[in-house]
Amino acid sequence: MKIVVLDGYTENPGDLSWEALEALGELKVYDRVSYEESPVIAEIIGDADIAITNKTPISKATMDACPNLRAIAVLATGYNVVDYAYAKEKGIPVMNVPTYGTQIVGQYAVGLLLEICSHYQHHSDTVKAGKWENNVDWCYWDFPMIELYGKTAGIIGLGRIGRTTAGILNAIGMKVLAYDSFESEEGRKLAEYVELDRLFAESDVIFLHCPLFPATEGIINRENIAKMKDGVILINNSRGQLVVEQDLADALNSGKVYAAGLDVVSTEPIKADNPLLTAKNCLITPHISWAAQAARQRIMDITVANVKSFIDGKAENVVNK
Repeated sequence: MKIVVLDGYTENPGDLSWEALEALGELKVYDRVSYEESPVIAEIIGDADIAITNKTPISKATMDACPNLRAIAVLATGYNVVDYAYAKEKGIPVMNVPTYGTQIVGQYAVGLLLEICSHYQHHSDTVKAGKWENNVDWCYWDFPMIELYGKTAGIIGLGRIGRTTAGILNAIGMKVLAYDSFESEEGRKLAEYVELDRLFAESDVIFLHCPLFPATEGIINRENIAKMKDGVILINNSRGQLVVEQDLADALNSGKVYAAGLDVVSTEPIKADNPLLTAKNCLITPHISWAAQAARQRIMDITVANVKSFIDGKAENVVNK
């Protein structure tokens, strides 16, 4: 069984091991191939039976050029980099990692909010630059300090990650509202389900934890921002395409939105002309909510299990049945 990993570096920059996959077949691991459609992808897959990808696309053309390809495993939950419908036509199962980073992504979302509220790194930097030792008062702060206790958070998407975030917000004394197409008893223990317009109107902080569907694409837009409180804070470490970026940049620059904490943008890596790069009070990190070693180890473990299940004739976590 020949197995090829197309873009293994972000999953394993050297702190994990590929040994469990090596035990399942003849393995080749490439750090990077291409994040754009390219004939080189098919050349790299070659005569492999199983291709493993994170963000390298596997298209219809690639599959047609690789007649030995029998299965595709994705080192992530999202699998839109694969033409999974065409893979189904060809009898190629596409397997993903359905859950691996629930806790760390929720933690990261709240971490973005806490940085906006207290500017930890900025103040640490100013202390090290000598500002505190030379300050006429015994303390100082360069930004408003925001207390979250008693404020209202709105979560759009109360799935596993949304519920994790809600639990943390409950613990720090925030009221939590939620909007989700599918309500659950577990969710009701953590938040009050409301209509979307009420969530926009009452929330001091809005978290995006929803999938990218046609109904949610661009959900943060000029019209919906106008429904929000003045000075609202937006947190998005879900999908960049949930936000109309120029509309958010305009709202940040006008002060309608006080601040945004983003770990995702519409095109990744970010483009130099993205309007959020120059917007006021916009914290952007490079899509790393998921990247804790423990979470990446879970990705590795589940991917190995997926590959083994396919080899054993009972493929698991197949998204294109």
